[in-house]
Amino acid sequence: MTTPVTTSLNPRVRDWTEDELVPGSVRDVVRAPAAVLSTPGGRVDPTAPETVRLAADLVATMRVSPGCVGLAAPQVGEGVQVFCVDVSDHPKARAHHGTFVLCNAEVVSASRNERAREGCMSVPDLTGDVKRASRIVVRGELPGTGESVEVTAEAFEARALQHEIDHCAGLLFLDRVAGAHAVYARQTYL
Repeated sequence: MTTPVTTSLNPRVRDWTEDELVPGSVRDVVRAPAAVLSTPGGRVDPTAPETVRLAADLVATMRVSPGCVGLAAPQVGEGVQVFCVDVSDHPKARAHHGTFVLCNAEVVSASRNERAREGCMSVPDLTGDVKRASRIVVRGELPGTGESVEVTAEAFEARALQHEIDHCAGLLFLDRVAGAHAVYARQTYL
């Protein structure tokens, strides 16, 4: 695992580990056009046992999914606002907080929009060019403790957070592309 390279990281989020959860189970990933992917998720009690279990399942499922840097509850069929992120092993990641899960997250500030290519496990055959803020502050709650935290993220981690927050709001990256000209068949490399 690479070491975070910026001092603006939230130490509580950076030091969070899935050891704070129960053991997770791998779940099947839902694919578009499943209705749960286009329905805004409900808020959760981050201290509830079912939320802690869901958080653990999201991390376990992300871990076994090649190339996955985040996974939201709607992607495993749960219409609620919980997601995990870990961009630490991705070549595009500069600064990162490692693995973490947030509940009821929202972007509280954003700046410097940039366009970049995105893919999604729930839309496995396509990628698309999406304009997103390259620096954001996200507020959410940690599962288990319910502790409120703010995460300042940049570049690839900021993009991953926005992608997962969109899932919790019932949006796919396809809802953010400028049009059909910005959608591409996913390339497969051997």
